[in-house]
Amino acid sequence: MDWLFLAEVSLAGIGAGGLYALTGLAFVLIYKATRVVNLAIGEILMLGGYVFFGFAAGLALPTWLAILLTLAVAGLFGGVVERLLIRPMLGESPISVFMLTIGLGSILVGVVELLWGANPLQLPDYMPNTPLFIGEAYVSAKVATAFAVAAVTVVAFLLLFRFWRGGVALRATAGDQAAAYSMGIDVPRVFSLAWVIACITAAASGMLVGAIGGISPTMGVFGLSVLVVVIVGGLDSVLGAMVAGLFIGLLEALTGAFLGGEFKMLATFTLLVAVLVVRPYGLFGTHEIERL
Repeated sequence: MDWLFLAEVSLAGIGAGGLYALTGLAFVLIYKATRVVNLAIGEILMLGGYVFFGFAAGLALPTWLAILLTLAVAGLFGGVVERLLIRPMLGESPISVFMLTIGLGSILVGVVELLWGANPLQLPDYMPNTPLFIGEAYVSAKVATAFAVAAVTVVAFLLLFRFWRGGVALRATAGDQAAAYSMGIDVPRVFSLAWVIACITAAASGMLVGAIGGISPTMGVFGLSVLVVVIVGGLDSVLGAMVAGLFIGLLEALTGAFLGGEFKMLATFTLLVAVLVVRPYGLFGTHEIERL
């Protein structure tokens, strides 16, 4: 076996897994706070990439300013979606909210195709291209940079959830909404905060994914792998999103390298089925018991 090749494939897979984990964090955040399964997370990621393209390439703004404006637009978008679409649906059938997010994703794809067309585009080159070696193993500088940004972002979120007042309110609301209300927490505001932060996180992931592989209206497919990640890890588990993201990124990379790219989804969904059979609530998800 070529161990150097195995190491390089594994490092690339872990790098991709970091992006899965980052986007999975956005998914889990919304689900923990509002119990909404957001199937539009891949399209929100796509929107982040296109908005950055509009600012950086269309308006020729400095990269740092384009990034900040993209994150601001994503946060505003999240707040508007929660207030106008999601909040009126609270208390309705979960399948209705589920279908609403699917419709939102389709609308975002249509808007992007109207504004930028259906052809793939390349983001301005704002990441380092210098070859990076870990020992003798080559790692794409863009993949390594994206993984580092994702890792720092996830750690920052964990610290905010632990020590920031808003993070404590998010955790309290996720644990028991009725108890959070009784303690004086503004639960609807927490819902809005969760959507704002999640959309900012997804947009950041979109800029990273777009820098590596370009952007296109089909980027939402990335969200399908992220959905597998959060189901395997546990819909309400931040730790599960991180662990499952890294593992699935590694699994896809190894499967693609040794069996062919057409087998990547087969391996991913085989893992999904196996986990659901053994642990329907995910590897790290909360096992909820309902008493009748």
